[in-house]
Amino acid sequence: MSRFLFVVPPLVGHINPLVGVAAELTDRGHRVAWAGHPEPIAQLVGPETESYACGTPGELTRPPELRGVAALQFLWQECFGPLAEAMAPGVEQAVDAFRPDVVVADQQALAGALVAERHGIPYATSATTTAEFSGALDGMPKVAAWIEGLLGGLRDRLGDPSATYDPRFSPHLQIAFSTPELAGCDAPQARWVGPAIAERPAPDFPWAWLDPDRALVLVSLGTANTDTGGRFLADCAAAVRERSARLQAVLVDPGGVLDTGSDADVLVTPRVPQLPLLARTSAVVCHAGHNTVAESLWHGVPLVVAPIRDDQPVIAAQVTTAGAGVRVRFGRAGRTQLGAALDAVLTDPAYGTAARRVRDSFRAAGGAPAAAAHLEKLAV
Repeated sequence: MSRFLFVVPPLVGHINPLVGVAAELTDRGHRVAWAGHPEPIAQLVGPETESYACGTPGELTRPPELRGVAALQFLWQECFGPLAEAMAPGVEQAVDAFRPDVVVADQQALAGALVAERHGIPYATSATTTAEFSGALDGMPKVAAWIEGLLGGLRDRLGDPSATYDPRFSPHLQIAFSTPELAGCDAPQARWVGPAIAERPAPDFPWAWLDPDRALVLVSLGTANTDTGGRFLADCAAAVRERSARLQAVLVDPGGVLDTGSDADVLVTPRVPQLPLLARTSAVVCHAGHNTVAESLWHGVPLVVAPIRDDQPVIAAQVTTAGAGVRVRFGRAGRTQLGAALDAVLTDPAYGTAARRVRDSFRAAGGAPAAAAHLEKLAV
């Protein structure tokens, strides 16, 4: 039996892929514990799981108008860096109490990697988004150098100052929850396992509302964009209503920003049982968050992607390059453009064919069992 400590940020899309990996390791007789923010861990992993609380830098409100380099710099300076500092004491406590053989550190939970390296514990990088493998900063050397300097400062305070590698890329093991068929690259240092799909707690849903004679569209902007999507969601609803003879839509509105309510054509709800719902969905409109994209393509569902910021433009480019969807501009696409994009992915069979090709690559990659096997080898 080996001990695996999962270190995660307080982000649903970064915890979900590891839930199945942790369950697989437990089924194989290993012991698993978590370090991170208690609330999302209890919600997604289960209240009885062994976990160690880590601090957070307080509520972070990012100006919704930030885009591009400004948004990236804000994310690193105000989120990733402070999050590492706040989490480090909790990770230290977890390491001392749990004594892990391996630390599994999310790529954005830098405290996990840095504390592990300082204690000489082998760690695996959990890459729940593949943007970092795509050379997204190749054309921005000043930004890359600035991030490198920030990482160096964190390492001096939290990690092993003599180390020279990038802590976002473990020299021991890097697990990427995608495949080259979607990512468009084949980073040789990564182990591509595809999405780790696992059962998770699901909210109630009015399944009888679904009309089997109409195609279903799922519209979601994730949990981190609740304050920016009112206009976009309303235009999605309008585009679907204009096609109500053949379409229905479920709109996920966790922030309650929509003025419109539910009817026979559009269902507005704060949460959905995403995995079982995707099995009945014909198209997804989303912000190109990696988790939503991966789970949609796991089901072979083509997408309309409207990236907002961060890694989302990179993931959107992966979707369109793979031929599995259409990209629209989040800030400018109205009901006409959204309707045209939906018409394209629902009527042109090439999009569905490409989505199923990515699906097949995902399922062949092995998912949670493959990730667990790589981690077991690292623990030996």
